[in-house]
Amino acid sequence: MKPLRWARETLAGRLMAGQTIVLLASVLTAGLVASMVGPQIFHDHLLQSGHTANSPELGHIEQAYREASALALGVALLISLVCAVLVSWLVSRRLRRSLHELTDAARELSRGHYARRVPAVGGGSELDTFATAFNSMAGRLEDVEATRRRLLSDLAHELRTPIATLSAYHEGLFDGVTDLDADTRTVLTAQTDRLARLAQDINDVSRAEEGRLHLDRQPYQVADLIAMAADSARARYDDKHVELATATADGAGAAVDVDPNRIGQVLGNLLTNALRHTPAGGRVTLSARSASDEVAIIVSDTGEGLLASQLPHVFERFYRGDTARDRDSSGSGIGLTISKAIIDAHGGTITAHSEGPGQGATFEILLPRSRP
Repeated sequence: MKPLRWARETLAGRLMAGQTIVLLASVLTAGLVASMVGPQIFHDHLLQSGHTANSPELGHIEQAYREASALALGVALLISLVCAVLVSWLVSRRLRRSLHELTDAARELSRGHYARRVPAVGGGSELDTFATAFNSMAGRLEDVEATRRRLLSDLAHELRTPIATLSAYHEGLFDGVTDLDADTRTVLTAQTDRLARLAQDINDVSRAEEGRLHLDRQPYQVADLIAMAADSARARYDDKHVELATATADGAGAAVDVDPNRIGQVLGNLLTNALRHTPAGGRVTLSARSASDEVAIIVSDTGEGLLASQLPHVFERFYRGDTARDRDSSGSGIGLTISKAIIDAHGGTITAHSEGPGQGATFEILLPRSRP
C-alpha cells in the first residue's frame, strides 16, 4: 500500500507513474507492431535471398529473429525504466525544492512575516514568474501592514492629546480645582471639535478611497476654480506674510467637468499645506496649464521642500515628513489622502515633486478637459 500511496500523493511518484505508463504503452505498441509486421517482412527477405520456403534452417532463423526482437525490446524497456526513474527523480527533486521554497514563504506570509521573499527558484520560467508575482504581492502586503501600523500609532497619538486634556479638565471640575469659566469652555470646545474633526476626516478618507463620494459634476472654467480657491485662502496668507500669486494665462479658456466644492476642497488642502511649510516672505503660486486632452492645476511654493524618500508617501494616510513637528500645527495628515481620492474620482491624477529640502515643493493636478 505504501508504494501506491507514494505514487499517488508525491510529485515524484506521479511523474514516475506517468512515465512508466507511457513507456509500457510504447513498448507494447512496438512489440505488437513488430510481432505482426516484422516476421512477415523478415520471411519475405529470406525467400528473396535464396532460401526455400520448406528449408529446415528457415524456421531456426525466424525463431532467432523473434527471440532477438523480444530480448531487444526487453532490454530497451529496462533501460527506459531506469532512465525514467533517474529523470523523474532529478526533475521532481528540482521542482520539489522550488515548491518547498514557495510553500515555506506562503506559510511565513500567512503568519504575518511579510518580509519573507522567495529567491530565484530556477524551476523554469513558469515558476520564476510565479515567484516574482509572489514577491510583488508580499511587498504590497508589507507596505499595507506598515501603513496600518503607522495609521494605528498616529491615530492613537492624535486621540491621546484631546482625550488627556478633556480628562484633566473633567477631573479638575469634579474636584473643584477648575471653574467652568469662559477659558475652560474654550479649551473643552476646542478639544471636542478636534475629536469630531478627526472622526470626520477618517470617515471622509474611507468614503473617498472606497469610491462612495457623491460628485455633482458641472463644466467649470479652470480660471474660476483658481480664483475662488485663492480668494478663500488670501486672508490667511496675508496674516503670515506669504505671497499668494495666480497665473492662468497658459490655461485660459480651459474647462473641466468637476464638482466645484470637491475641487475647492482639494485646492484648499494644497494651499493650506503650502502655507504651513512656507516661511514668512515666501511665495506660493497657483497656476494652470492646458494640454491637448488634459488641464493641469499647479500649486508650487518656495518652502521647506521634500526629500526624495518622502515623495512616494506624501499621499498616504497620517504620513508626515517631519514626525517631530507639533501635531496641532501640522494637521491630521489626511488632507492629501482625501485630495488624491477626490482627484481619482474625477478621473485625474495628482503628483508631488520637489528638488530637495529648502527647494520648495510642487503639486500638480491633471484633470480631463471638458468636452463639448
